[in-house]
Amino acid sequence: MGTAIKYAFIAVLAALTFCVQTSPSSASSLLWQVKSNHPNILEIEFYSDTRRGHSWPGNNEIYLLDDYSTKTVNISCHHGELICYGAWVRNRTGIYWGIGFKYSQSCSDCCYTCNGGHTKLIILNP
Repeated sequence: MGTAIKYAFIAVLAALTFCVQTSPSSASSLLWQVKSNHPNILEIEFYSDTRRGHSWPGNNEIYLLDDYSTKTVNISCHHGELICYGAWVRNRTGIYWGIGFKYSQSCSDCCYTCNGGHTKLIILNP
């Protein structure tokens, strides 16, 4: 292979690598910080608003908020994806925060963009 062709091939590979690394669907993460002040155990799940049907932890699992400490949950998501939280009192889905159980409600401030950063501290009060 001639030198000019080698350099052209390397330039094309570099450009493709850059495009793959910066695409909107590339891997990223979002660190959630949540604290419950509720006297009962709460359950929380995170839902993709971008990829409907995708949730964390997924597989019919949930995260528990069973004391008054701040919990952190780091989720892997697509860069730029909108992620919303839904929390509810265990076995009582009618008492909820954010988008509630199984994305059944709406909210004005419960979603964050997946960008490698973290959320503000979310405090769930009774």
